Amino acid sequence: MKSISKHAKLNMLALAIASVFSSSALSASDPEALAAAIAKQEAELSALKIQLQQLAEQQKQQQALSDSQAEQFAIATTPKEAESSSKSHWDKFSFKSYGSVIYTSDEYYDNVQDTSPERRNRFDLERIVTEFGYQFNDQWDMEVEIEYEHGGTGSSLEYDGFDEFGEFEAEVEAGGEVMIEKAEIRYRPSAAFGVKFGNIHLPVGLSSTLHKPSQYLTVQRHKSEAAMLPAVWNENGIGIFGEVANFHYQAQVVSGLNSEYFRTYNWVASGHQKRFEHVNADDLAYVVRLDYGNFKTGSALGASYYYGNTSGNRHKTNKLSADGTVEILSVAGAFVEGPWILRGQYLYGTLSDSDAITQANKTTPGLKPGNFAQVGSKSEAFFVEAGVDLGQFTAIPITVFANIDYSNPLKEVETGVATKRYENTWISAGVNYFPIPEIVIKAEAGVHQVAVSAIPDTNFFALGVGYQFSL
Repeated sequence: MKSISKHAKLNMLALAIASVFSSSALSASDPEALAAAIAKQEAELSALKIQLQQLAEQQKQQQALSDSQAEQFAIATTPKEAESSSKSHWDKFSFKSYGSVIYTSDEYYDNVQDTSPERRNRFDLERIVTEFGYQFNDQWDMEVEIEYEHGGTGSSLEYDGFDEFGEFEAEVEAGGEVMIEKAEIRYRPSAAFGVKFGNIHLPVGLSSTLHKPSQYLTVQRHKSEAAMLPAVWNENGIGIFGEVANFHYQAQVVSGLNSEYFRTYNWVASGHQKRFEHVNADDLAYVVRLDYGNFKTGSALGASYYYGNTSGNRHKTNKLSADGTVEILSVAGAFVEGPWILRGQYLYGTLSDSDAITQANKTTPGLKPGNFAQVGSKSEAFFVEAGVDLGQFTAIPITVFANIDYSNPLKEVETGVATKRYENTWISAGVNYFPIPEIVIKAEAGVHQVAVSAIPDTNFFALGVGYQFSL
């Protein structure tokens, strides 16, 4: 039976009350009729009271049902969906930045034959890096990283004392002083698997992972790695990555190096094709890396392997028919527990057809180095840094450290004898001071040794300030 609405029942109550008074008025002269009318009205009022109580119970039940349905809907709506629906476009946007300014006092040699160094003091706005990110949804995001090196861009004149006994080289720093260091799109449906493509970082060398000022102890990034590899190595390509049970893996297919620009003093590092508008990709390279732990957050062990031919990416392809294959193995470890910091890395590389590359580069007009340059068939480098965070014991946020860097980009040559002029060791000690967590002030002093007995050891000193933040 369809229930009577609340308003209808109230109307009935009003009518009943009205009828009582009207009956009283009409039957005041007849006591028996009046008594009967009153009894009738009392019965009707009792019935209406019972109906109103039933109506109240029904309303309570309906309200409880509505609350239950609302709760079930709230549970069914996932936190990610609720967050996504409430997010604005600005909530999905992120901005990060880091940078450093340094002062160095070093003793320099004018050229490879010089044995009397000259001290030079220099300031350098080393780099300012800006990172922009956007989270399209839970699975897709992108990141663009722009680096401003040495204060700007434009035409520069550089002196190089290690090519043909010293030369001045004028060049336009297209892509060298202001460059895209990363421009990648990522698809990551789960923690175990993701895909990234665009201009991506190669996981070869710790500088690709630990390149912010607070992530390494020395004032400048490690010299040993710079003598073998491009700084924060980035190439165009595609890669997969993921994390499984504290193991982190990466595998990439990327654009290769160009052997026209291999040099004695930094091996294949200057073969990075960042200086040109278009990157030759006739020879691709392949990279794999596996880490246990996380180098950015603490202790870890890791290894990577790089393989790629380079001669197909030369602009003068008729100068060389050999492959010029580059292979690089890197092994790294970090122990960061409590106040103790210990990191190290070993790099070993081989270059096939190094003599053929040397000869081809000698006879290509406009290329340096010239007739006196060798390109190593094998290269080697390592560093070890150790520090103690005194802020764990005192109120002063200072870390003291010691460091050793070693590089030999000319470890072996295919024919002849490799000169020891490019075998270098740097031994230093210093401090890192953090006035606030986002800023670090550094000081470092040390000795530079060359593996040639006629060349004396030199001393160097460096100061630096770095910052990093994220919004």
